[in-house]
Amino acid sequence: MMNQTLPSNGHGTNGDWWRGAVMYQIYPRSYQDSNGDGIGDLQGIVQRLPYIASLGVDGIWISPFFTSPMKDFGYDVSNYCDVDPIFGTMDDFTTLVERAHQLGLKVMIDLVLSHTSDEHPWFTQSRSNRDNDKADWYVWADPKPDGTPPNNWLSIFGGSAWQWEPRREQYFLHNFLIQQPDLNFHQPAVQDALLDVTRFWLDHKVDGFRLDTINFYFADKALRDNPALPIEKRNANIAPSVNPYNHQEHIYSKNQPENLEFLQRFRALLDEYPATVALGEVGDAQHGLEILGQYTAGNDRIHMCYAFEFLAMEQLTAQRIAGVFNQLDQVAQSGWACWAFSNHDVMRHSTRWNLTAQAQRLFATLLMCMRGSVCLYQGDELGFHEADVDFENLKDPYGIEFWPEYKGRDGCRTPMVWENSNLNGGFSTAKPWLPVSHDQLPHSAKSQEADPEAMLHHYRRVIALRHAYKALARGKHDDVRAIGNVIQFVRTEGDQVIFCAFNVGSSPALIPFPPGKWDSIGIELGCAGISADGNLYLGPWQSCLALRR
Repeated sequence: MMNQTLPSNGHGTNGDWWRGAVMYQIYPRSYQDSNGDGIGDLQGIVQRLPYIASLGVDGIWISPFFTSPMKDFGYDVSNYCDVDPIFGTMDDFTTLVERAHQLGLKVMIDLVLSHTSDEHPWFTQSRSNRDNDKADWYVWADPKPDGTPPNNWLSIFGGSAWQWEPRREQYFLHNFLIQQPDLNFHQPAVQDALLDVTRFWLDHKVDGFRLDTINFYFADKALRDNPALPIEKRNANIAPSVNPYNHQEHIYSKNQPENLEFLQRFRALLDEYPATVALGEVGDAQHGLEILGQYTAGNDRIHMCYAFEFLAMEQLTAQRIAGVFNQLDQVAQSGWACWAFSNHDVMRHSTRWNLTAQAQRLFATLLMCMRGSVCLYQGDELGFHEADVDFENLKDPYGIEFWPEYKGRDGCRTPMVWENSNLNGGFSTAKPWLPVSHDQLPHSAKSQEADPEAMLHHYRRVIALRHAYKALARGKHDDVRAIGNVIQFVRTEGDQVIFCAFNVGSSPALIPFPPGKWDSIGIELGCAGISADGNLYLGPWQSCLALRR
């Protein structure tokens, strides 16, 4: 049985605090409204920091709160160095950082460097003519002789990735919305300006950055056409299946080798500020793990990255998990991954994989036992399923474009439900910017606090377990294999060895137990105990964790 006093995993405030850390993602529009306008804000986050600290996480990642026209709800930045008034002020941000640090929480913010808003002063100047000081700060190209776009690149949000600008009689590149023009990273002045932005926030005491679409920074200088992707290789990991974006292999519109030099410049800046870190989002359906390995190799690039393998629609079977980790061992031996099952861009995993409450608990335990760092998305800890948002209430341009085959991202962005005593779930005193899910109201944070068997307390226990054992937080990840519906592996750090097995199926499973002397741990999480006959019996959606003596 597990000892009552958990051991220390040595996870402190040293420079590699991020290795094995658990970060909690906050989508600020939907977390807590403090001023009654129906939109969450920074002061609302401050109010909820004690709740976040009570989860046992190491820090928070806050999605964009910079000045923005909100065409893509903050991922279209018009001023990198200020807070949008709907979220508050710079003083509010300072208060947030100070209070988080008092509670022992790190603060990471979302930097969107690959593109700006079309209302950013840089773009306003760049689009005015071909001769101004910022004329080449964005990706501009002449039309083909017949007036059509310069190549076949497509936007993730649908249609061509090129938009005509009559003032220059040229096209500009936008990998996302038309209102999100791509910066030209081949121009050193652009890199310098973005590093100045990074330094601004480092001077405001942030502990690190989540780097949006990190593999989109550079486009091919020659603007070569992307090749077609064979139909058997298409999947919907990055874009929904109804999007023609899936018909290309995007080898020229992103993933360029020049990006490594910029990441080295970025890392050198972070190294001037001890213990600050960078987490990159790798958006690629075919080569995500390889890029993760490239970007996190050595000590002069990005600290950690996450790809979309576990954010995909595809069911997370034992074979799929083993395949991901075995591939990762081949392409990222010296790198470091960060794992998430849900975030602000994908359907919540409980709905995506049609999980029961028991299965949700199993996957939460699995997530905390995998090698790498972890990001939880707000509401994961409450077991939220995807909210159903009617078309007339949609705000996401992505969902509006592809409705009804793809309903967009609003279903995972509805407001947090803090209590079930009013229609707005304790989120706001006004009509929220997106409707509160009535299906989520019974699962509010307040109601779960009062129930020791609730999902919220399971997450607290499993986070505590991860932090208690250095092998789970930071150890090696060996012998990853699938036996039927069971995924098993061994985590090792120094003299601490932990065997992990997870039945990710709805039928009982029987597998051999490794030889040696072991003590069961995680019994309070519903983990199976050790059998005396040398076999391991796992019920549906049950795990077993054992510490070698």
